[in-house]
Formats: sequence, C-alpha cells, structure tokens
Amino acid sequence: MNLKFRLALMNFLEFAVWGAYLTCMGNYLGIAGLGDKISWFYAIQGIVSIFMPTLMGIVADKYIQPQQLLGLCHLLAGGFMISCWWMGEQAGFGNELADKSMFIALYTLSVAFYMPTIALTNTAAFTILKNNGLDTVKDFPPIRVLGTVGFIATMWFVNCAFIDDSGFGFTLGENAHKFQYTYLQFLVSGILSIVLFVYCFTLPECKLEKKEGKVSLVETLGLNAFKLFKRRQMALFFIFSALLGMCLQVTNGFAGPFLTSFKGTPEFADSFAANNATMLTSISQISEALCILMIPFFLKRFGIKVVMMMSLFAWVFRFGFFGIGNPAMPGVIFFILSCIVYGVAFDFFNVSGGIFVDQECAPDIKASAQGLFMMMTNGLGATIGTLAAGEIVNAYCGWEGGYLVGDWQTCWFIFASFALVVGITFAIVFKPEKKPITEIKH
Repeated sequence: MNLKFRLALMNFLEFAVWGAYLTCMGNYLGIAGLGDKISWFYAIQGIVSIFMPTLMGIVADKYIQPQQLLGLCHLLAGGFMISCWWMGEQAGFGNELADKSMFIALYTLSVAFYMPTIALTNTAAFTILKNNGLDTVKDFPPIRVLGTVGFIATMWFVNCAFIDDSGFGFTLGENAHKFQYTYLQFLVSGILSIVLFVYCFTLPECKLEKKEGKVSLVETLGLNAFKLFKRRQMALFFIFSALLGMCLQVTNGFAGPFLTSFKGTPEFADSFAANNATMLTSISQISEALCILMIPFFLKRFGIKVVMMMSLFAWVFRFGFFGIGNPAMPGVIFFILSCIVYGVAFDFFNVSGGIFVDQECAPDIKASAQGLFMMMTNGLGATIGTLAAGEIVNAYCGWEGGYLVGDWQTCWFIFASFALVVGITFAIVFKPEKKPITEIKH
C-alpha cells in the first residue's frame, strides 16, 4: 500500500474520532442537564493539553515509538468514550444523566488520552516521511487534508444518522433521536478510536533517537524542548500560539447551540441552518481541507509571519460574520462566509505552525516540541479562552425550552474584538528570521 495513503488514512481516522462529537456535543449536554457546563467540557480538552501532550511527547521521544504510543492512547480514549455512551444509554433518550460527575470523569479521561494523539500523529507522519526521503513541507499537507475529510465525514454522519423504533437510518428531517442531539455521537467516536488503535500497529517503524554520552535529568524528562523559549522568535511564537489558541474552541463549543437556538424562534424554526447545525458548520472543515493544500505555497512565498497574520485576522471575520448573520436569506450567507474563512483561521496557524516547529527543532526533541506547541495552543490558550467565552455566553444567554438563547450578537462581537487586538499586536512585535522556512537550520 502506498506510504502516503497509509499516513493519510491514519489522519482520516485521527480526526474522524474528534469530528463525531466536537461540534455537536453542546446540544446533547443541554439535554443531559449539563448545559451550563458546556464551556467546561471544552476547557477540559485544554486543561489536559497543558500536560498530556508534553508527557506523551517525552515518552515518544525516549521510550515508545510514536506510532505505537498513538495506538495505545486511542485504545484508552476509545474505551472511556464508549463508557460515556453507555451512561447516556442507561439514562435514555431525552433524559438527564443520573450521575453527571461520573460522566464528566469518563469524558475527561477520554480526552486526556485523545489530545496527545494530535501531536503524536504529526510526529509519526513527519518521521515516516523523512525516513523515506520525502519532503514534509510539500508532502505533509495533502496527507493532513484527509484528517479534515475524516472530521467532515463523521460530522455529516452524526448530523444525518438517526435511530427510532424502526431501527437505524439516515434523514435530513426532524427526528427526536438524531445522533447530533444524543449520546450516540460518543459511541461513533469510541468505535473509531478502537479501529485506529489496531491500524497504528501496521504503520512503519519510527525508531527512537538514541542520545550519545551522558544524558542530563532535563533531557531525560524531555524538558529541553523549553530551551526554545531562549530564542526571541520562538518565545513570541509560543506566546502568540497561546493567544490564538484562545479562539480555537469558541465556535466548536458554541456554534452548534447558537445555530440550534434559532429553532426556538418561530420565523427561523424550520430553517435548514437551525435544524442542521452540524452539517452547516461542516463547511468550515471543507474550507479547512482546501486551505491545507494552500499552505506550502503561502509558507514558501510569504513566510510564517504573514501566514499567522492571515490566521489571526481570519478569526475576526469568523466571529464577526456569526454576529451579523441569521438562518434566513440573506442572513444565512454570513454564516456560510464565517465557515469559509474558518479554513484560513484554523489551518494557517495550526498546520503551518506544526511544520514550523518541526523545522526549528533538533531530531531528539521533535516530539517534545510538538507537545509543547500543543500545550500552548490547545492547552493554555484553549483553556483560558473557552472558560472566558463560557462566562461571556452565560452572562448574555441562558437555556430556555431546550435552547441557549439571548444576546448572541454581543458575544460574537466581543470575541471578534479580542482577535483583532491580538492580530494587530502580533503584526507589530513578531519579527521572524528573514530566511524562508525551508532554509532554517536546527
């Protein structure tokens, strides 16, 4: 089987696991009696990302080959996610969970082992490509595209799939047991994790880099990746990684409840956007897939600073378009535009940032450095940003009749203003090396 295809399939499954619940979980949490905790569920992903990717990066650098560790993490993540589904099954459709604390604990354990796999997937792919004489800047983005395709595939699946007394099927119409509103989304995610666990052990070897001579305690613990902060460029890169990370989970957590809330307004109740929030927001991932393919050109043509600036200002439009749109024509066009610019907002930083970190680091700390990058974006940044966003949403909106309704426009404009300030500050203070990324030496 073609090597690039095998790595693409790994990425497909990696992000299909996440796509099954990430954008539609909020709707189920409202039904399960955890609607006021939505921000915490997304913040948990950030909290575990502060330390788990770094710890797993250390293990992948020193003790277990990254593709094998990737599989083991998915085995655990999938098992805990299936346990979340089982708790929902015990409560039944449309009912609150009997033991909310246990559900939160199981979900936390699942994401604790899932979040490191994003960095491990990058490390495994970069290593295997280099071992086979391939160019990461040129060959990785097309492989990463399949990850986005996997994310879209499971988003569409849970949006359209339903189950009722007659059995399992697909529909675009109303159904009380559509996967996007129920605990069945967690079952889909868990099963895919188990599949990826098995698949990871079929991938080529990623031999560990053995350090010659005496190894210090700092190196043993993988903390030498933090020496990257000694370089002004890398220190600023990681700081702005955290600031941009504050935007990452806002729409994942609240776009679904926001769009679905229009079902509570008679004039929008039957609109496509209000009834198919998961499918509508999947346009974001379609845009993401297309934008990934543009990254090699933009990185080589403009460099990391311009690419990151494009990402930061795209977040301004991402939030702003949500603030001025509605599900009816022509307002729904702004929702579509918001989804289109998401590709630039997400990819032009996350994917190109991963490539940039790989280019900047010595081989023996690559996995640790990817974990550090993950910690700053999906860890510190996403945690602070998600909790702050939750406080803002809870201040302006509340659950009524199963919908999260209120002054959403003010919320989106606050988020857009934050992204604008960060973008302007970044443009002023970040001064990268003049060399193209392909010429940067370790």
